[in-house]
Amino acid sequence: MKSWTTHRDRILKETIPAEPYFKSVHDFALAWLSGQETFSINTSGSTGPAKEIALQRRQMIESTRMTGQALGLPTGTRALVCLNVGYIAGMMMMVRGLELGWELTVVEPSSNPLMNLDETVEFDFVSLVPLQLSSILSEQRTSTMAENLGKILLGGGAVPMALMSGIHQLKIPVYQSYGMTETVSHVALRRLNGANSQGNYKILPGIDSGTDERGCLYLRGAVTANQLIQTNDLVEITSPDSFNWVGRVDSVINSGGVKISLDKLDGVVGEVLQEMNAANDYFCWYQADDILGQKLVIFIKRQNGIFDSAGLINKISDHVKPYETPKAVYFVQKFEQTPTGKIDKIATAHKYFDAIHE
Repeated sequence: MKSWTTHRDRILKETIPAEPYFKSVHDFALAWLSGQETFSINTSGSTGPAKEIALQRRQMIESTRMTGQALGLPTGTRALVCLNVGYIAGMMMMVRGLELGWELTVVEPSSNPLMNLDETVEFDFVSLVPLQLSSILSEQRTSTMAENLGKILLGGGAVPMALMSGIHQLKIPVYQSYGMTETVSHVALRRLNGANSQGNYKILPGIDSGTDERGCLYLRGAVTANQLIQTNDLVEITSPDSFNWVGRVDSVINSGGVKISLDKLDGVVGEVLQEMNAANDYFCWYQADDILGQKLVIFIKRQNGIFDSAGLINKISDHVKPYETPKAVYFVQKFEQTPTGKIDKIATAHKYFDAIHE
């Protein structure tokens, strides 16, 4: 089975899928339709150790209501469910479909969820991580299929500059989401393309927000069971209901006694790579160093051809202060991923350094 298309009115009458993943999705759907009140779910583990938390049905219904209104997704919406239903983004796609009466097409999570679908298939809505959209746009067979996705909700990590270029070419709306498991998926959105594109995230109605003494965002609302959720995300409040994401407060290294924001450097590197017409995936990280303590480095996914790493460092140095200039560029064949499809920077770096020290 390459895909399973269903609807809340048909699930109880359908044959249970035999494939393990589709069966697990079917089991979740039955639990939801039976009225189960509490659902245990693991956080993604992309910014810290994964942990299990309990979400209440009323929180998930409130999140569904907000998404349906914010993105204009009525009964009958044709949705592609291609994120792991064992985690919050995929689980909430199922909840939205079951609560709002969507036609749900479920595929097993993969880097390119359109690869095994018919080229003529059409949807009204899909939720993706950046890696998936990048794969869709880079594959000849699926690049034209992207226009058939209706509306794209992009979450689970920063959007690389190379991917932004592709997004700007799409005629369909693409939204970037801000949220986490503790907020039951997204609580803020920003349009990435078209005439109505936005630089800042707009917080959805009903969410109370502000910053702590560090400048990190906090959130509270019905989706958090009215409990305050304190994040480690540094933000600039631009209006009572919008903010600009600066970076994670714990994504800062100390190099020679100077603090460097890896998130800030990621943005600079992306702009320079675009200038060099290099579409390589990348991220800034650090390496233990006897003198500096933590040395700023860049990990880049290797592609065919020769890459001018010295030229990259020189160009970056033109845009940043001397201490923000990376000290080395490391190439890897692939980036490790979390179960939710995000780049696992810690695992990627550890694997690389372990290999060179063997």
